[in-house]
Amino acid sequence: MSELKIGLIGAGSISESHLLAYQANPKATLRAICDLNESRARAMARKYNIPHVHTDYRDLLANSDVQAVSICTWNNSHAEISIAALEAGINVLCEKPLCITVDEALQVQEAVKRTGKLLQVGYVRRYASNIAVLQKFIAAGELGEIYFAKASLVRRLGNPGGWFADKSRSGGGPLIDIGVHVIDLCWYLMGRPKVKSVSGNTYYKLGNRSNIENYAFYQAADYDASLNTVEDMANALIRFENGASLMVDVSFSLHAKQNSALVNIYGEKGGAEIEPELSIVAERHNTIINIDPQISTPAFDFQGSFQNEINHFVDSCLDGMPPISPVEDGVEIIKILNAIYQSAEEGREIRF
Repeated sequence: MSELKIGLIGAGSISESHLLAYQANPKATLRAICDLNESRARAMARKYNIPHVHTDYRDLLANSDVQAVSICTWNNSHAEISIAALEAGINVLCEKPLCITVDEALQVQEAVKRTGKLLQVGYVRRYASNIAVLQKFIAAGELGEIYFAKASLVRRLGNPGGWFADKSRSGGGPLIDIGVHVIDLCWYLMGRPKVKSVSGNTYYKLGNRSNIENYAFYQAADYDASLNTVEDMANALIRFENGASLMVDVSFSLHAKQNSALVNIYGEKGGAEIEPELSIVAERHNTIINIDPQISTPAFDFQGSFQNEINHFVDSCLDGMPPISPVEDGVEIIKILNAIYQSAEEGREIRF
C-alpha cells in the first residue's frame, strides 16, 4: 500500500486534531467518519471532504473503503470499538486512555495478539518534538539512571463537564483525563520500569464549581452543570521495582492562584524539566549548569505532536514500523490508574 484509507470514529473536539493531521499527511486519505450525532458527523465530513458518514461504528468498520481508524469516543467505548475494529482486520489508533478497566485492557491486548493487527495508544506527549530531543540525551547516558520524577498538572477551574464529568462514561476525572498523559510520559522516559506499589488519594470537595462567574473555562459540547461524579483532584506516589519513584498530582478544580504544568525527571548524572518547557541540568567540571536547548518548540506543541503521532501511525500501518506506544504500554498505564483509584477508595497502598 502507498496510501492508507482512514475512518474516524467519534467527531468530538479531539477528533479535529486527528483530522487535521491526517489531512496534512500525503500518505493518508480520509474516507469515513462516524458519530452518534449525525449532524456533527456530517458537518465534519463537509469540512474535511470525507465521502462516507455513519452513525453506527459497526457500519464504518464494515465499509471496505476503510483500512485504519482513529477512535475518539467516550472512554467507556474504547475497548469495545477497538476489539471490533481489530477483528474486522482494521488497524487502530485509540485515544488515551486505552479503556477504563484492567479486564478491558487485557481483552484489547489479547485481540491484538489474536488478530495480528496494529493498535497504537494515543499517548501524544511521547511524540512531542521536545521529547525527541530529550530522548537523545537520555539514550547517550547524559542523565544517568533516572530514579525520580514528579509531575503536576493543575487547573484551578477546568472541569469540562459533560461526558468528562460523568464517571460512567469517562472512568474518572483529572487523573484519567490529563494525569494519564504525564504519568505515561514520565514512566516512558524512566525506561518503563515495573511497578511495585501505588498509593493514591482522590478528593471530591469542590465539584464542578458551575457557580463561578466572570471567569471563562472550556465546556464540553454536552455540558450539564447538574452532573458531576468525578474527582476534583488526585495525587499519587508510584514506586517501581528498580527503586525509582514517581509523584503526581492533577486537578480539574483547586483553589490555586493559577493553572500550572510542571514535569521533571531526575537522574544520577543530570535532570530535565519538561514542562513548562525543556531545560536540562548537568554537572561539568564540578559546576552545575543549566542547558536550554535551542529548539523551535521547547514546550509541548499540541498540534505538532498530534501530527507526529498520526505520521507514525500511518507509517506503522504502511511499512510495519513498530508503534512507539503499543497496546502493552496502554495496559500497564491502566493498571497504574486503576491502582491509584483503588488505593484512594480503600485508604491503603496497592502492591503489584
